[in-house]
Amino acid sequence: MTVYWTTCKHDTWEFYAAATEKGLCYLGPRHLAENEMEVFLQKRFPHERVEENDQPLISYIAELQEYLNGNRRNFELQLDLYGTSFQQQVWQALQQIPFGQTVTYSDIATSIEKPKAVRAVGTAIGANPIFIIVPCHRVIGKDGALTGFRGGLDMKERLLLFEKGVET
Repeated sequence: MTVYWTTCKHDTWEFYAAATEKGLCYLGPRHLAENEMEVFLQKRFPHERVEENDQPLISYIAELQEYLNGNRRNFELQLDLYGTSFQQQVWQALQQIPFGQTVTYSDIATSIEKPKAVRAVGTAIGANPIFIIVPCHRVIGKDGALTGFRGGLDMKERLLLFEKGVET
């Protein structure tokens, strides 16, 4: 199997994206440590060939561009998410958060029927390899405060304002 990756730019946003034949497996901001995607791919796909090639990622990048242009609210693309069963539950719950809305970590814990697992939910959200599309930016603290986001709190705030239709 080959894992394909590329970079994507949209206005001031820059991303790394990677996909297998099963679907998108990684999407992250380029401004993070240059090797974040590389470390992820080596851990997740230690024996697979990794190739820079944007062709297999065209449909994924197109949906991301449509979202960032304000022309898409829901993603239809295939995902290749790999994680523990708990992480999978959390990531599925994230995908149920409607565009432009926010929920708390407690809300996610309750939605997966593990109301006391708020910290574990936070850890699983932090391990989400496909940001924006698996919308971890829509999760906020119980007090309404913006909390951790691997793209940085500035990016999280911009995404939330964008989804609410506020110019940033």
